[in-house]
Order: sequence, then structure tokens, then C-alpha cells
Amino acid sequence: MNDPEIRVLLYPLLQGGLYVDELPTGTTRADVVHITEHFMHGYELKGDADTLQRVAKQLPCYAKAYDFVTFVVTEKHVPKLRPLLPEWVGIQVATAEGLRTERPALYNATVERPAVAALLRHSEVQQYLLARGLPGVSTLRRREVLSFLRTTRLVSLADLAQHVRERLMGRMDERLAVRAERKAERERIASRRRRKPKK
Repeated sequence: MNDPEIRVLLYPLLQGGLYVDELPTGTTRADVVHITEHFMHGYELKGDADTLQRVAKQLPCYAKAYDFVTFVVTEKHVPKLRPLLPEWVGIQVATAEGLRTERPALYNATVERPAVAALLRHSEVQQYLLARGLPGVSTLRRREVLSFLRTTRLVSLADLAQHVRERLMGRMDERLAVRAERKAERERIASRRRRKPKK
């Protein structure tokens, strides 16, 4: 079983909100992130042809950014994967019959503000901080803003995470609107070409 086949099994289970494929997360990309008004759940997929070599780099990135984390893997990976993951990380097994929950994901208490903020563009994080009356952030570079978020007590994780979820969900709405506009424009152009009389 490969990545596309696993995605076909996973997507219908992501109820409410929306999901984003290949979301940059720290120094890696989460295969699928399910975003709702209340949480973000990161999924890493491992098909039969994949290895577990990158788990050690992927897991810390997901642990700092997402409320829940689940690895969706084929049966062959389960014995070697279990010892690599803390108990709060979920494991689902992809089979021909569907997804089987090996263990459910539990709430992640290791989320950090800089990692959550880094899911947004630098300008979006600056606007968020300025709107909360924190002057001077407009001149800070990305690294400096994330460093500020690591140490400040002026920004709560709950408020920041809610803003990031709303922004990511809103961005998807914007993308869909742009896609719809482009599709409508292509159809208008095609319609004009069809109506143009032949010389």
C-alpha cells in the first residue's frame, strides 16, 4: 500500500474543518493536517515502500506545532515504530479493509508558541502581534519574532493557536475563491473562442 492509497482511506475520516496536504512544519512537512476551530491534528503517512529513518526529525516538529499527532502506517512498520513514539502519539494501520486504530492520539502538552506561529507567513504573525498592541514587531525579522514568542508572557498559546487555525482555514477559503475565479475566466475565454466566427 502506498501514500495515495493511504490518503484515500484517511480523508473521509477527517470530519469538520478542512485538511491541508504537505503543510511546512518546522524543518519538515506534515503529510496531512486536519484543522478545525478547536484543534490541529498532524498526520504522517508511511507506506510499504517508505522507511522510518526520518521519524526522529519529523516527530519533534509535529510535537511542537500540533494538538494531536498520528502516524498512519502499513502493518510492516508497527513493530519498529511503536518504540520510537511517545504514548500520546496515535498509530493507525492502513489495510485493504481500511484504517485500524492501533492506539488513539492523546492531547499533546508539548506545543510551543514559536512552532505554531511559524505555520503562518511572517507578515501574518507581525499583524497578529501588532493587533495586540505590541509595538516594534514590524521591524523584527522572522527569527527575531519567533524568539520573542518563545520568551514573552504577553501572548497566550491558546489565543495564538486559535488565530493560526482561523488564518489557515481562511487561507483555504481564499484559495478556493481564487481557483473558482480562474476557472470562470477560463470558461469565459473558451466560450468566446467557440463563438468567434471562422474566417
